[in-house]
Amino acid sequence: MTVRSVLSVIGLAFTAYLAARGLIWTSPETVERGWLIVAALVLYLPVTWLWIFAIGARERTTAQASPVTSPAKLPGWGVALALLAAVVVPNAPFLAVTEAGRSQPFVTWVIGGIGALMTIVMVRRRPIVAWTGMALLTLSTSFWLGPLQALSLGLVGSLMWVTAAQLVTIALDRAARDAERLAELQQAASAWQASQSGRQRERRLHVQRALQAAGPILARTIEFGGNLRAADKEAARRAEASLRDELRGNRLLDDGVRTEIEAARRRGSAVSLFDEGGLEGLRPADLDAIRTELASVLRDAVSQRVIIRTSPHHEVAVTVVGRSPGEGAGGDDDEVDLWREIRRPR
Repeated sequence: MTVRSVLSVIGLAFTAYLAARGLIWTSPETVERGWLIVAALVLYLPVTWLWIFAIGARERTTAQASPVTSPAKLPGWGVALALLAAVVVPNAPFLAVTEAGRSQPFVTWVIGGIGALMTIVMVRRRPIVAWTGMALLTLSTSFWLGPLQALSLGLVGSLMWVTAAQLVTIALDRAARDAERLAELQQAASAWQASQSGRQRERRLHVQRALQAAGPILARTIEFGGNLRAADKEAARRAEASLRDELRGNRLLDDGVRTEIEAARRRGSAVSLFDEGGLEGLRPADLDAIRTELASVLRDAVSQRVIIRTSPHHEVAVTVVGRSPGEGAGGDDDEVDLWREIRRPR
C-alpha cells in the first residue's frame, strides 16, 4: 500500500468520525428540524470523499520526464461543491436546533468537518479555495455562536490544520523542485563525464594514429641523424599531412577515406581537408554514406591539388574541388578539373 493510499484511508476514517458525531443527538429536545442535520451529512460526506479519492489524478510537475509527481489541480465543479459545502454544512445544523442546542457536539462537529475538508482542499493545491472556505466557516460560526465561543469550540484547531497543510505543501513542493534540480545536475554531470571520456578516447586514438604515421620516419630520422633519403623525406611529408588531416577534418575520416587520401598523395596530388562545420548532428549512418562517397571521389581524382571542405549548406554536406595547371597562357593559372558536391542525406 502506498503512502497516498494510507493517507486517503486516514482521511476517510477521520471525516467519517466527524460526521458520525452529527448523528448522535445528545439533546433531542433541542432539535427542531432534524432533516437539516441529515441533509448536511448527506452533502458533506460525498463531497469530502470525492475530494479525497475521485478528483485530481496524479500528474507530473513538469512537462519534461521528471520523476517527481504531485496531486493535480482540481476542476471547477469540484471547487464549486467544496464552497457549497462550506456554506450549507455549517449553517444547516444551527438552523435545525434551538439556541440552547447550538453548542452541542452533534451541531459543532461542522467546525471540524469543514476544517478537515478545507485541509484536503489545501493539499490538493487550491489554497485560495481553502482559505475562502475557512472564511465562510468563520463567518457562519461567529454569527451563530459568537467569535469567542466559535474559537473555543474548534475553530482554532481547524485554522491550524489548514495552516499546517499549507506549510507542509509548500515544503513538499520546494523539496520536489530541489529533487528535480538535483536530478538535472546529475544528468548534466553524467553527460559531461561521458563527453570527457569520449574526448579522452579520441585523444588516445589520435596519438596512436600519429605514432603509427610518424613513428617509423622519426625513428629513421634519429637513426640517420637527419640525413634522409628523398623517399624518406616524401614519407615524412605524407605523415605530416596525415596528422594535419586528423586535426582539420576528423569528421570526414574513416579507414576508407584515409586510404584513398594516402593513395592520392602517392600519385602526386596535394590533398587538403577543412572541416568548417555542417556535419554536427548527423546520424552515424549518414556520416558513413558521406565518407563512402568521398572515398569514391578521391579514388578517381587525378588533380594535382584536391581541396575538401565541409559545408553548412542545408543540401550540400561536402564540396570537393580539384585544380591542375592550365595549358593556356603559359600554364601559369590553375584550372578546375574536378568539382563534386556530396549531398546531405535526407
